[in-house]
Amino acid sequence: MSRAPSPSLGRVLRVVRRTMLTVVGVQLALAIGMSLVDSYRRRGKRPKPFPVTPPQEVEVGDGTLTTYTFGQDLYDAMLEAIERAERQILFETYIWKGDEVGERFKGALAAAADRGVEVYCVYDGFANLVVSPRFKRFPPTMKVLRYPVYPAGWKFYDLARYGRDHRKILVVDDAVGFVGGYNIGTAYATEWRDTHVRITGPGVWDLKRAFADFWNLSRRRRIGTSERPLLLETASTWEPRIRFHRNVPRLWMFPIRSMYIEAINRASSRVWMTHAYFCPDQDFVDAMKDAARRGVDVRLLVPLKSNHIVADWISRGYFSQLLDAGVRIFRFKDAMVHAKTSTIDGIWATIGTANVDRLSLQGNYEINVEVIDPAFAAEQERIYAADESNCLELTRGEWEARDLHRKFTEMILAPLRPLL
Repeated sequence: MSRAPSPSLGRVLRVVRRTMLTVVGVQLALAIGMSLVDSYRRRGKRPKPFPVTPPQEVEVGDGTLTTYTFGQDLYDAMLEAIERAERQILFETYIWKGDEVGERFKGALAAAADRGVEVYCVYDGFANLVVSPRFKRFPPTMKVLRYPVYPAGWKFYDLARYGRDHRKILVVDDAVGFVGGYNIGTAYATEWRDTHVRITGPGVWDLKRAFADFWNLSRRRRIGTSERPLLLETASTWEPRIRFHRNVPRLWMFPIRSMYIEAINRASSRVWMTHAYFCPDQDFVDAMKDAARRGVDVRLLVPLKSNHIVADWISRGYFSQLLDAGVRIFRFKDAMVHAKTSTIDGIWATIGTANVDRLSLQGNYEINVEVIDPAFAAEQERIYAADESNCLELTRGEWEARDLHRKFTEMILAPLRPLL
Protein backbone atom coordinates (compact mmCIF):
# COMPACT_ATOMS: atom_id res chain seq x y z
CA MET A 1 0.00 0.00 0.00
CA SER A 2 1.21 3.47 -0.84
CA ARG A 3 1.47 6.01 1.90
CA ALA A 4 -0.24 9.38 1.73
CA PRO A 5 2.12 12.35 1.81
CA SER A 6 2.83 13.58 5.31
CA PRO A 7 1.35 16.96 6.38
CA SER A 8 4.86 18.41 6.70
CA LEU A 9 5.76 17.40 3.12
CA GLY A 10 2.55 18.96 1.84
CA ARG A 11 3.38 22.23 3.61
CA VAL A 12 6.87 22.22 2.07
CA LEU A 13 5.46 21.68 -1.42
CA ARG A 14 2.98 24.52 -0.97
CA VAL A 15 5.76 26.84 0.18
CA VAL A 16 7.90 25.85 -2.83
CA ARG A 17 5.03 26.46 -5.26
CA ARG A 18 4.20 29.84 -3.74
CA THR A 19 7.85 30.84 -3.78
CA MET A 20 8.22 29.91 -7.44
CA LEU A 21 5.03 31.76 -8.40
CA THR A 22 6.20 34.81 -6.45
CA VAL A 23 9.59 34.81 -8.18
CA VAL A 24 8.02 34.48 -11.64
CA GLY A 25 5.49 37.17 -10.79
CA VAL A 26 8.22 39.55 -9.65
CA GLN A 27 10.19 38.92 -12.85
CA LEU A 28 7.22 39.58 -15.12
CA ALA A 29 6.08 42.60 -13.11
CA LEU A 30 9.58 44.05 -13.23
CA ALA A 31 9.85 43.47 -16.98
CA ILE A 32 6.47 45.06 -17.68
CA GLY A 33 7.18 47.99 -15.36
CA MET A 34 10.56 48.66 -16.96
CA SER A 35 9.00 48.60 -20.43
CA LEU A 36 6.25 51.05 -19.46
CA VAL A 37 8.67 53.46 -17.78
CA ASP A 38 11.05 53.30 -20.74
CA SER A 39 8.20 53.93 -23.18
CA TYR A 40 7.13 56.99 -21.17
CA ARG A 41 10.67 58.38 -21.09
CA ARG A 42 11.06 58.02 -24.86
CA ARG A 43 7.98 60.08 -25.70
CA GLY A 44 8.88 62.99 -27.94
CA LYS A 45 12.58 62.11 -28.08
CA ARG A 46 14.21 61.96 -31.50
CA PRO A 47 17.40 60.02 -32.29
CA LYS A 48 20.48 62.07 -33.04
CA PRO A 49 22.51 61.81 -36.27
CA PHE A 50 24.89 58.89 -36.55
CA PRO A 51 27.72 58.01 -38.98
CA VAL A 52 26.49 56.84 -42.38
CA THR A 53 28.59 54.97 -44.92
CA PRO A 54 27.48 55.38 -48.54
CA PRO A 55 26.53 52.24 -50.50
CA GLN A 56 29.60 50.56 -51.94
CA GLU A 57 29.40 47.89 -54.63
CA VAL A 58 31.77 44.92 -54.42
CA GLU A 59 32.20 42.35 -57.19
CA VAL A 60 31.96 38.73 -56.09
CA GLY A 61 32.28 36.21 -58.91
CA ASP A 62 29.81 37.01 -61.68
CA GLY A 63 27.70 39.26 -59.48
CA THR A 64 27.87 42.18 -57.08
CA LEU A 65 27.08 42.89 -53.44
CA THR A 66 26.13 46.39 -52.29
CA THR A 67 25.81 47.12 -48.56
CA TYR A 68 23.32 49.70 -47.28
CA THR A 69 23.59 51.22 -43.81
CA PHE A 70 21.05 54.05 -44.18
CA GLY A 71 17.40 53.26 -44.70
CA GLN A 72 16.59 56.01 -47.19
CA ASP A 73 19.37 54.86 -49.53
CA LEU A 74 18.08 51.30 -49.30
CA TYR A 75 14.43 52.20 -49.88
CA ASP A 76 15.33 54.26 -52.93
CA ALA A 77 17.18 51.28 -54.41
CA MET A 78 14.37 48.84 -53.59
CA LEU A 79 11.66 51.06 -55.05
CA GLU A 80 13.71 51.63 -58.20
CA ALA A 81 14.04 47.86 -58.62
CA ILE A 82 10.28 47.41 -58.14
CA GLU A 83 9.52 50.09 -60.71
CA ARG A 84 11.78 48.35 -63.23
CA ALA A 85 10.25 44.90 -62.68
CA GLU A 86 9.12 43.14 -65.85
CA ARG A 87 7.99 39.66 -64.78
CA GLN A 88 7.96 38.92 -61.06
CA ILE A 89 8.38 40.54 -57.62
CA LEU A 90 8.82 38.55 -54.40
CA PHE A 91 8.47 40.76 -51.31
CA GLU A 92 8.61 39.60 -47.68
CA THR A 93 8.87 41.66 -44.51
CA TYR A 94 8.37 41.28 -40.78
CA ILE A 95 7.05 44.80 -40.11
CA TRP A 96 5.24 46.81 -42.79
CA LYS A 97 4.14 50.13 -41.32
CA GLY A 98 1.09 51.90 -42.75
CA ASP A 99 2.95 55.22 -42.84
CA GLU A 100 4.42 57.26 -45.71
CA VAL A 101 7.17 54.77 -46.55
CA GLY A 102 4.82 51.82 -46.17
CA GLU A 103 2.35 53.45 -48.55
CA ARG A 104 5.12 54.08 -51.09
CA PHE A 105 5.98 50.40 -51.15
CA LYS A 106 2.35 49.35 -51.29
CA GLY A 107 1.70 51.75 -54.17
CA ALA A 108 4.79 50.64 -56.09
CA LEU A 109 3.90 46.96 -55.72
CA ALA A 110 0.27 47.58 -56.75
CA ALA A 111 1.41 49.57 -59.79
CA ALA A 112 3.72 46.73 -60.82
CA ALA A 113 0.84 44.25 -60.54
CA ASP A 114 -1.38 46.55 -62.63
CA ARG A 115 1.14 46.50 -65.49
CA GLY A 116 1.20 42.70 -65.51
CA VAL A 117 4.04 41.85 -63.14
CA GLU A 118 3.43 38.83 -60.92
CA VAL A 119 3.60 40.20 -57.36
CA TYR A 120 3.89 37.98 -54.29
CA CYS A 121 3.93 39.55 -50.81
CA VAL A 122 4.33 38.09 -47.31
CA TYR A 123 4.12 39.96 -44.02
CA ASP A 124 3.88 38.79 -40.40
CA GLY A 125 0.42 39.20 -38.86
CA PHE A 126 1.58 39.48 -35.25
CA ALA A 127 4.26 42.10 -35.99
CA ASN A 128 1.64 44.27 -37.70
CA LEU A 129 -1.24 44.04 -35.23
CA VAL A 130 -1.07 47.79 -34.59
CA VAL A 131 -1.11 48.64 -38.30
CA SER A 132 -4.45 49.94 -39.56
CA PRO A 133 -6.67 47.23 -41.12
CA ARG A 134 -7.36 49.67 -43.93
CA PHE A 135 -3.70 49.63 -44.94
CA LYS A 136 -3.75 45.83 -45.06
CA ARG A 137 -6.37 45.75 -47.82
CA PHE A 138 -4.57 44.95 -51.05
CA PRO A 139 -5.80 44.92 -54.65
CA PRO A 140 -6.72 41.47 -56.03
CA THR A 141 -3.92 41.75 -58.59
CA MET A 142 -1.42 41.18 -55.77
CA LYS A 143 -0.93 37.77 -54.14
CA VAL A 144 -0.58 38.62 -50.44
CA LEU A 145 0.01 36.13 -47.63
CA ARG A 146 -0.50 37.38 -44.09
CA TYR A 147 1.46 34.99 -41.90
CA PRO A 148 -1.07 34.23 -39.15
CA VAL A 149 -0.93 35.72 -35.67
CA TYR A 150 -1.57 32.21 -34.35
CA PRO A 151 0.12 29.87 -36.83
CA ALA A 152 -0.29 26.54 -35.01
CA GLY A 153 -3.91 25.93 -36.03
CA TRP A 154 -5.36 22.81 -34.41
CA LYS A 155 -1.86 21.52 -33.63
CA PHE A 156 -1.41 23.73 -30.58
CA TYR A 157 0.92 21.11 -29.09
CA ASP A 158 3.40 21.36 -31.99
CA LEU A 159 6.11 23.85 -30.98
CA ALA A 160 7.50 23.82 -34.52
CA ARG A 161 4.47 25.81 -35.67
CA TYR A 162 4.91 28.84 -33.43
CA GLY A 163 7.84 30.60 -35.15
CA ARG A 164 7.29 34.12 -36.46
CA ASP A 165 8.26 35.17 -39.99
CA HIS A 166 11.12 37.54 -39.15
CA ARG A 167 12.64 37.62 -42.65
CA LYS A 168 13.08 40.66 -44.93
CA ILE A 169 13.47 39.77 -48.61
CA LEU A 170 12.92 41.43 -51.98
CA VAL A 171 13.63 39.69 -55.29
CA VAL A 172 12.88 41.35 -58.63
CA ASP A 173 12.85 39.14 -61.73
CA ASP A 174 16.12 37.19 -61.78
CA ALA A 175 18.12 40.40 -61.72
CA VAL A 176 18.38 41.70 -58.18
CA GLY A 177 17.69 40.67 -54.60
CA PHE A 178 17.78 42.40 -51.20
CA VAL A 179 18.10 40.89 -47.72
CA GLY A 180 19.01 42.20 -44.28
CA GLY A 181 17.65 43.74 -41.11
CA TYR A 182 15.53 46.63 -42.40
CA ASN A 183 11.78 46.51 -41.92
CA ILE A 184 9.52 48.86 -43.90
CA GLY A 185 8.59 52.14 -42.20
CA THR A 186 9.32 55.86 -42.08
CA ALA A 187 11.29 55.75 -38.81
CA TYR A 188 13.66 53.13 -40.21
CA ALA A 189 14.48 55.38 -43.19
CA THR A 190 16.47 57.91 -41.16
CA GLU A 191 16.35 57.15 -37.44
CA TRP A 192 17.65 53.56 -37.17
CA ARG A 193 21.08 52.22 -38.04
CA ASP A 194 20.60 48.90 -39.81
CA THR A 195 22.28 46.84 -42.55
CA HIS A 196 20.93 45.38 -45.78
CA VAL A 197 22.67 43.97 -48.85
CA ARG A 198 21.73 44.17 -52.53
CA ILE A 199 22.70 41.13 -54.61
CA THR A 200 23.08 40.61 -58.35
CA GLY A 201 24.31 37.55 -60.22
CA PRO A 202 23.82 33.85 -59.42
CA GLY A 203 23.15 34.53 -55.73
CA VAL A 204 19.77 36.05 -56.62
CA TRP A 205 18.39 32.66 -57.53
CA ASP A 206 19.16 31.23 -54.08
CA LEU A 207 17.32 34.15 -52.48
CA LYS A 208 14.42 33.59 -54.85
CA ARG A 209 14.27 29.93 -53.88
CA ALA A 210 14.28 30.89 -50.19
CA PHE A 211 11.14 32.98 -50.75
CA ALA A 212 9.45 30.29 -52.84
CA ASP A 213 10.10 27.58 -50.23
CA PHE A 214 8.51 29.68 -47.49
CA TRP A 215 5.54 30.61 -49.70
CA ASN A 216 4.89 26.99 -50.60
CA LEU A 217 5.24 25.88 -46.96
CA SER A 218 2.83 28.56 -45.70
CA ARG A 219 0.34 29.17 -48.52
CA ARG A 220 -2.31 26.77 -47.14
CA ARG A 221 -2.54 28.78 -43.92
CA ARG A 222 -4.71 31.37 -45.63
CA ILE A 223 -8.28 31.11 -44.42
CA GLY A 224 -10.77 30.23 -47.13
CA THR A 225 -8.30 29.94 -49.98
CA SER A 226 -5.10 28.23 -51.00
CA GLU A 227 -2.70 29.86 -53.42
CA ARG A 228 -1.07 27.69 -56.04
CA PRO A 229 2.58 26.70 -55.48
CA LEU A 230 5.30 29.08 -56.60
CA LEU A 231 7.36 27.01 -59.03
CA LEU A 232 10.92 27.90 -60.02
CA GLU A 233 13.31 26.58 -62.61
CA THR A 234 16.60 25.05 -61.50
CA ALA A 235 19.50 27.50 -61.49
CA SER A 236 22.05 26.90 -64.24
CA THR A 237 24.93 28.41 -62.23
CA TRP A 238 25.68 29.09 -58.59
CA GLU A 239 28.19 31.16 -56.65
CA PRO A 240 30.11 29.11 -54.03
CA ARG A 241 31.33 32.22 -52.18
CA ILE A 242 27.76 33.26 -51.37
CA ARG A 243 25.54 30.97 -49.31
CA PHE A 244 22.15 31.51 -47.72
CA HIS A 245 21.30 29.94 -44.37
CA ARG A 246 17.64 29.65 -43.44
CA ASN A 247 16.06 28.84 -40.11
CA VAL A 248 12.87 26.83 -40.76
CA PRO A 249 11.22 25.96 -37.43
CA ARG A 250 8.47 23.95 -39.15
CA LEU A 251 11.22 21.53 -40.26
CA TRP A 252 13.36 21.96 -37.13
CA MET A 253 16.16 23.46 -39.23
CA PHE A 254 18.31 26.08 -37.45
CA PRO A 255 21.64 26.38 -39.31
CA ILE A 256 22.36 30.07 -38.57
CA ARG A 257 23.50 29.40 -35.00
CA SER A 258 25.84 26.66 -36.24
CA MET A 259 27.17 28.98 -38.96
CA TYR A 260 28.12 31.58 -36.35
CA ILE A 261 29.72 29.17 -33.88
CA GLU A 262 31.71 27.37 -36.57
CA ALA A 263 33.04 30.65 -37.98
CA ILE A 264 33.98 31.96 -34.51
CA ASN A 265 35.73 28.70 -33.65
CA ARG A 266 37.85 28.99 -36.81
CA ALA A 267 38.81 32.64 -36.23
CA SER A 268 42.52 33.35 -35.96
CA SER A 269 42.81 37.16 -35.88
CA ARG A 270 39.53 39.07 -35.37
CA VAL A 271 35.80 38.63 -34.79
CA TRP A 272 33.75 41.82 -35.08
CA MET A 273 30.04 41.45 -34.40
CA THR A 274 27.12 43.92 -34.44
CA HIS A 275 23.83 42.82 -32.93
CA ALA A 276 20.67 44.65 -31.93
CA TYR A 277 19.71 42.12 -29.27
CA PHE A 278 22.36 39.87 -27.70
CA CYS A 279 20.83 37.07 -25.61
CA PRO A 280 22.82 33.96 -26.67
CA ASP A 281 23.01 30.51 -25.18
CA GLN A 282 26.08 29.53 -23.19
CA ASP A 283 27.68 27.59 -26.05
CA PHE A 284 27.65 30.76 -28.16
CA VAL A 285 29.18 32.77 -25.31
CA ASP A 286 31.82 30.10 -24.76
CA ALA A 287 32.82 30.24 -28.44
CA MET A 288 33.41 34.00 -28.13
CA LYS A 289 35.33 33.59 -24.87
CA ASP A 290 37.52 30.79 -26.26
CA ALA A 291 38.37 32.90 -29.30
CA ALA A 292 39.36 35.88 -27.13
CA ARG A 293 41.50 33.70 -24.86
CA ARG A 294 43.49 32.35 -27.80
CA GLY A 295 44.37 35.91 -28.83
CA VAL A 296 41.61 36.74 -31.31
CA ASP A 297 40.41 40.37 -31.30
CA VAL A 298 36.76 39.75 -30.37
CA ARG A 299 34.48 42.79 -30.39
CA LEU A 300 30.75 43.04 -29.76
CA LEU A 301 28.82 46.15 -30.78
CA VAL A 302 25.32 46.54 -29.30
CA PRO A 303 22.93 49.47 -28.72
CA LEU A 304 23.58 51.65 -25.70
CA LYS A 305 19.78 51.69 -25.38
CA SER A 306 17.68 49.56 -27.70
CA ASN A 307 13.94 49.73 -28.31
CA HIS A 308 13.48 46.75 -25.93
CA ILE A 309 14.79 47.68 -22.50
CA VAL A 310 14.26 44.20 -21.03
CA ALA A 311 16.45 42.70 -23.76
CA ASP A 312 19.12 45.26 -22.88
CA TRP A 313 19.14 44.25 -19.23
CA ILE A 314 19.20 40.54 -20.01
CA SER A 315 22.04 41.12 -22.49
CA ARG A 316 24.10 42.78 -19.77
CA GLY A 317 24.00 39.55 -17.81
CA TYR A 318 26.63 38.17 -20.19
CA PHE A 319 29.01 41.11 -19.95
CA SER A 320 31.01 39.99 -16.92
CA GLN A 321 32.18 36.71 -18.39
CA LEU A 322 32.83 38.28 -21.79
CA LEU A 323 34.94 41.09 -20.31
CA ASP A 324 36.81 38.60 -18.12
CA ALA A 325 37.76 36.64 -21.24
CA GLY A 326 39.00 39.75 -23.05
CA VAL A 327 36.04 40.47 -25.32
CA ARG A 328 35.67 44.19 -26.05
CA ILE A 329 32.13 45.58 -25.82
CA PHE A 330 31.05 48.74 -27.65
CA ARG A 331 27.71 50.49 -27.14
CA PHE A 332 26.23 52.46 -30.04
CA LYS A 333 24.90 55.79 -28.80
CA ASP A 334 22.16 58.26 -29.80
CA ALA A 335 20.27 55.90 -32.16
CA MET A 336 19.02 52.33 -32.39
CA VAL A 337 21.44 49.97 -34.11
CA HIS A 338 19.31 47.12 -35.48
CA ALA A 339 21.94 45.39 -37.64
CA LYS A 340 22.68 41.65 -37.48
CA THR A 341 26.16 41.41 -38.98
CA SER A 342 29.59 39.93 -38.34
CA THR A 343 32.97 39.81 -40.06
CA ILE A 344 35.84 37.45 -39.24
CA ASP A 345 39.54 37.43 -40.19
CA GLY A 346 39.07 39.83 -43.10
CA ILE A 347 37.59 37.11 -45.30
CA TRP A 348 34.25 35.95 -43.84
CA ALA A 349 31.10 38.01 -43.31
CA THR A 350 27.38 37.61 -42.75
CA ILE A 351 24.40 39.95 -43.03
CA GLY A 352 20.88 38.88 -42.28
CA THR A 353 17.72 38.95 -40.23
CA ALA A 354 18.71 36.74 -37.28
CA ASN A 355 19.49 38.28 -33.91
CA VAL A 356 21.70 36.40 -31.47
CA ASP A 357 18.86 35.34 -29.19
CA ARG A 358 16.72 32.26 -28.71
CA LEU A 359 13.78 33.59 -30.75
CA SER A 360 15.94 34.10 -33.83
CA LEU A 361 18.39 31.23 -33.52
CA GLN A 362 15.94 28.57 -32.34
CA GLY A 363 12.44 29.87 -32.98
CA ASN A 364 11.72 32.18 -35.93
CA TYR A 365 11.95 31.95 -39.69
CA GLU A 366 15.21 33.77 -40.46
CA ILE A 367 17.68 34.14 -43.31
CA ASN A 368 21.35 35.19 -43.36
CA VAL A 369 23.70 35.48 -46.30
CA GLU A 370 27.22 34.18 -45.69
CA VAL A 371 29.95 35.63 -47.91
CA ILE A 372 33.53 34.36 -48.13
CA ASP A 373 35.36 37.11 -49.98
CA PRO A 374 38.18 39.45 -48.83
CA ALA A 375 36.86 42.54 -50.65
CA PHE A 376 33.38 42.19 -49.17
CA ALA A 377 34.80 41.49 -45.70
CA ALA A 378 36.97 44.62 -46.01
CA GLU A 379 33.84 46.65 -46.77
CA GLN A 380 32.13 45.25 -43.67
CA GLU A 381 35.18 46.13 -41.56
CA ARG A 382 35.06 49.68 -42.91
CA ILE A 383 31.41 49.92 -41.87
CA TYR A 384 32.18 48.45 -38.46
CA ALA A 385 34.92 51.04 -37.91
CA ALA A 386 32.49 53.84 -38.74
CA ASP A 387 29.96 52.46 -36.27
CA GLU A 388 32.61 52.01 -33.61
CA SER A 389 33.43 55.74 -33.91
CA ASN A 390 29.93 56.40 -32.56
CA CYS A 391 30.29 54.04 -29.60
CA LEU A 392 31.22 54.08 -25.95
CA GLU A 393 33.49 51.19 -24.98
CA LEU A 394 32.53 49.42 -21.79
CA THR A 395 35.58 49.07 -19.54
CA ARG A 396 36.02 46.48 -16.85
CA GLY A 397 36.28 49.18 -14.18
CA GLU A 398 33.07 50.87 -15.30
CA TRP A 399 31.22 47.56 -15.33
CA GLU A 400 32.35 46.54 -11.85
CA ALA A 401 31.40 49.97 -10.46
CA ARG A 402 27.77 49.80 -11.57
CA ASP A 403 25.11 50.39 -8.93
CA LEU A 404 23.85 47.62 -6.67
CA HIS A 405 20.29 47.99 -7.95
CA ARG A 406 21.54 47.32 -11.49
CA LYS A 407 23.23 44.09 -10.39
CA PHE A 408 20.04 43.07 -8.57
CA THR A 409 17.87 43.76 -11.66
CA GLU A 410 20.20 41.73 -13.86
CA MET A 411 20.01 38.82 -11.42
CA ILE A 412 16.19 38.93 -11.22
CA LEU A 413 15.76 39.05 -15.01
CA ALA A 414 18.34 36.35 -15.76
CA PRO A 415 15.78 33.48 -15.72
CA LEU A 416 13.89 35.19 -18.57
CA ARG A 417 16.81 34.57 -20.98
CA PRO A 418 15.29 31.41 -22.51
CA LEU A 419 12.18 33.41 -23.46
CA LEU A 420 14.02 36.00 -25.58
